[in-house]
Amino acid sequence: MPAKSGKPQRRPLFRSTFARILAALVSFAAVALLVTFIAVWVHYSRLVDEKLQKGPFTQTAQLYAAPEPVSVGDSLTQDELLQALRRRGYSNDRSNRIGWFHLRSDGVEIFPGVDAYPHSEPGVIFLENNTVVRIVSSRDHTERPRFLLDPELVTNLHDRRREKRRLVRFGDIPKVLVHAVISAEDKRFFDHAGFDPIRIIRTAWVDVTQNRRYGASTISMQLARLLWLSRDKTWKRKALEALITLQLEQKLTKEQIFEYYANQVDLGQRKSFAIHGFGEAAQVYFGKDIRELRVEEAALLAGLIQRPNYLNPYRHPERAIQRRNVVLGLMRDNGYITELQYLDAVKSPLKLAEGGEESSDAPYFVDLAYDELQENFSDLDFQANSYRIYTTLDMKLQRDALEAVRIGIQEVDALLAKKRRKYPEPQVALVCLDPHTAEVKALVGGRSYAASQLNRVLARRQPGSAFKPFVYAAALNATLDGRDPPITPVTQVADEPTTFYYDDREYSPNNFGQQFNGIVTLRFALSRSLNIPTVKFAEMAGYQAVADLAEAAGLKGVRPTPALALGAYEVTPLDIASAYTVFSNHGTWVQRNLISEIRSADGAIIYQYTPVARQVLDPRIAYMVVNLMEEVLRSGTGAGVRSRGFYLPAAGKTGTSHDAWFAGFTSKLLCVVWVGFDDNRELPLEGAKAALPIWTEFMKRAHRHREYRGVQPFTPPDGIAIVDIDPLSGQLATPSCPKPVSEVFLAGTQPVELCRLHGGGQTWISSWDSESSSPSPSSTARTQPAPQRPPASRADSTQPQPSAPSPAAEPKRGFWGRIRAIFK
Repeated sequence: MPAKSGKPQRRPLFRSTFARILAALVSFAAVALLVTFIAVWVHYSRLVDEKLQKGPFTQTAQLYAAPEPVSVGDSLTQDELLQALRRRGYSNDRSNRIGWFHLRSDGVEIFPGVDAYPHSEPGVIFLENNTVVRIVSSRDHTERPRFLLDPELVTNLHDRRREKRRLVRFGDIPKVLVHAVISAEDKRFFDHAGFDPIRIIRTAWVDVTQNRRYGASTISMQLARLLWLSRDKTWKRKALEALITLQLEQKLTKEQIFEYYANQVDLGQRKSFAIHGFGEAAQVYFGKDIRELRVEEAALLAGLIQRPNYLNPYRHPERAIQRRNVVLGLMRDNGYITELQYLDAVKSPLKLAEGGEESSDAPYFVDLAYDELQENFSDLDFQANSYRIYTTLDMKLQRDALEAVRIGIQEVDALLAKKRRKYPEPQVALVCLDPHTAEVKALVGGRSYAASQLNRVLARRQPGSAFKPFVYAAALNATLDGRDPPITPVTQVADEPTTFYYDDREYSPNNFGQQFNGIVTLRFALSRSLNIPTVKFAEMAGYQAVADLAEAAGLKGVRPTPALALGAYEVTPLDIASAYTVFSNHGTWVQRNLISEIRSADGAIIYQYTPVARQVLDPRIAYMVVNLMEEVLRSGTGAGVRSRGFYLPAAGKTGTSHDAWFAGFTSKLLCVVWVGFDDNRELPLEGAKAALPIWTEFMKRAHRHREYRGVQPFTPPDGIAIVDIDPLSGQLATPSCPKPVSEVFLAGTQPVELCRLHGGGQTWISSWDSESSSPSPSSTARTQPAPQRPPASRADSTQPQPSAPSPAAEPKRGFWGRIRAIFK
């Protein structure tokens, strides 16, 4: 009995102890959970506060193109001017911080805002018959010959991601767009506290009964995900999303939440750029300010939120229209539009802005600019500060470059298709500089950035004959170093199979097509791009002198061997473009540049570009080479430029190695084009067939713009003699010579004997009686060392003929003796 009575007494004690332990554990867990929740709440509260403190306008640097001039006499319609202003963020709203405009019957008044380009000024552009007839500055009421439109935004810098944003405030967003968005995404947005219970219940019901997903995220929840969280669909992310949503609803008004959302939402892709926010989307898809959206346009933008790339109206117009009409139906059902408005809107055709898909974006330029910013301004954080970076990019020329590449590469594809062999897809690079300042005006690094981000303007390739102008410049420059007899455009060598010796090694080049021309002049050799004569002139100048000139022009890694004469050492298209400024800029090399200036958010100057230049060639030698390159376009390998309809004064050179090249310039623009394969296999097309057509198409388009019209002929500097000679004898022409031609010489090196074949002649010297006409070494900005006598070359048949045989037979004269001989 005692044992029986003892058992019941111990069980309640055990149960009571277990209950107390369990209660303690539960209490501990609850406290731990509460502490964890509070810690997480505080942590994310701080993150939210930090983000909100910066405002909805993301603190990132903005990359701008160059300002666009509008000049009196330009062809321009009022609509074109308004579109240009809207692309720059202007509107007809006077509160717009970037700027606003006012339409008049005779023109457009322009008023820059506080966030406009620092060099902008208010003005009136008067139009008549689609032409700019007058420009008046509103600052001092004086007439101006031109007006600078603000630079166009190219991109926001988010590491290497490209995003375009045109930031708007809630007051800028039209009600029709607000109604479209909440109808499509969250119709009770202005009523709930961050979560929509009715929608959550409906989502659960659809998931269970219909086995399909039905979104339950409110606009507040989407914003939490956009600003702080990844897109991973996990319970942890969902829990954090709910927590941040509660904080957003606590800290912000509904209007502020919508403003954040309107500037952050992903609305698709435009070429290589991501479009974020309705402000930029309105411009990209419809070419208008957000305030001017029509109901069907607002519905289309709101519909894109669901699946922006899948519904892209440029690539998938049918999908975009179908989704737009769904949103219009929701707007009708919610009472935001009438049945009549709905019927009119769904019948509206899709009217998109022209060029939205094939736009003027410059992704390869942006890549290069970004790399330079990181390399040269590593102390500036471009992802966390609203720096304004103004570049040299000309958006008109960029559009021309894209179109020229598109047309030209199709021609290359067609030529390759005729070869009846399978080739990989050829690639292309185009770079355009200002020929005097070396500012990069346009740049294309491949046929499709979406397909390949490799920037071919930075690819090292053999330039082939595009390098030859530096050989001939060094040869002509040898005269200034005292070479006797002097090398002139009529100096002759034999174009025949020849073996060259250098460093106890043999070098036996060949001509294109294995064709040889016998005795040829220097001018003929360059214009026809003859290989063997070019190596002979390099030998005369001294291989080291050629390599020194190349290095001074920014071409690194060129070694002093016979192969350098034929462009055997690799350089980039950007290097060649910069090096050619030596010829386009009177012998002065200028370092290429992409960044004009950097300003802080308040407009203070942080950096302003200062040109880097050095004199590389005597201006007289530079002019002579330019004159020879004009011959390339007139009668040589570049004659296709003229046959394709480009007739402005220009100089250039073809190049054929494994790849195809064309480099050339006018007094307004310098352009280099490369075409080849990424794997460096040989392109079975020469430069005249693959690169020249693209160069010509671009230059024809580019020079139609007013600021690039008025191309001037290349004029000789002091100390250049222009002489009429007989092309057969190389001597002064007489009245009896049947086909006399003008030739350029350093004053004092021109022929002095009359044509022995025909018997007269005339000479014109540019300021021959001035000190600058003397070809003394002191007149050069960069004196080359006297070339060493190179090892002799051996022709397989006969030795090359001596240059200018008649003057060589005469006794040696001084400079003034040569001048007096002209008048004998």
